Amino acid sequence: MKSGYSLAQIGLHWLVAFMVPVQYLTGGSIERTHHAVHMGLTPSYWDVVQHQLHNYAGMMIGLLMGVRLVLRLLQPPETNGPNSWAERAAKALHYGFYVAIIGQACMGFVASYLSFAIAPYHVIGSKIILAMVALHLAAAAWHTLVARDETVDRMVFSRRKRSAEKF
Repeated sequence: MKSGYSLAQIGLHWLVAFMVPVQYLTGGSIERTHHAVHMGLTPSYWDVVQHQLHNYAGMMIGLLMGVRLVLRLLQPPETNGPNSWAERAAKALHYGFYVAIIGQACMGFVASYLSFAIAPYHVIGSKIILAMVALHLAAAAWHTLVARDETVDRMVFSRRKRSAEKF
């Protein structure tokens, strides 16, 4: 098994990590545009732009996470030692991200194009993903500041470290 992640895995991780906050920043426009239309008003131009950005970015995130899942299944990360409770929890959180984010993209698509009735579940999903991100960031901080291991380095400095190891 290889050490670290491939450049594609690292790039996709950070691309999704930068796109997910955009969803939180643009999500409020959905309610505003729907409310305006319901009241017989014309939504503001920027709300419509944000609404479209939210929809298309959400679909892109779902597709990127699908690619990430395929890459993870084809190139699983190396584990450090025995399968501890922490490693099992990390694996569960990572696969949970795939389920939650791909599921969120699917619910968003359904809410936008098929049935708006699913929208409340989409909102709940966003809160679940936010909690998962907080847990993920806390684990990254723990690995960096407490355990002082190379777990986070595999996703951040993987290429540089491997090329330095050759010398």
